Amino acid sequence: MKSFEIERKYLIRALPENLDAYPYHEIEQGYLCTDPVVRIRRQDEDYYLTYKSKGLMIREEYNLPLSAEAYAHLKTKIDGRLISKRRYLVPFAPYTIELDIFSSPEEGLMLAEVEFSSKEAALAFQAPDWFGEEVTNSSRYHNSTLSKT
Repeated sequence: MKSFEIERKYLIRALPENLDAYPYHEIEQGYLCTDPVVRIRRQDEDYYLTYKSKGLMIREEYNLPLSAEAYAHLKTKIDGRLISKRRYLVPFAPYTIELDIFSSPEEGLMLAEVEFSSKEAALAFQAPDWFGEEVTNSSRYHNSTLSKT
């Protein structure tokens, strides 16, 4: 399925209160290619192949479902390191903050992403106090880059 991803990304200064009260997903992902981005992902018990176009705040994205067997086969072919993280879904009306806490390759790294329906909404967003530096325009914090470091 084709879609456009409009998001802003931030380093996290402090964790939100009551983090354990929020739902989360266990995510594992690897990259078959980083230019263009072709990624495989296991999110809990679901599996996907994703293509992402170039860009920083706005990128085209295609997601295709995979079987567990196809994921396992493609996992042996990744270029770089496998990323493992827990993604908390933190409500921040009218948005949902996706708070990623990495266990690999950079254990303890904490990043938050917020997705928007328009560029205007993204530019008008006011981050909560517990967010740190915005890194939307830094490719260093793309997961595809983290898989290489």
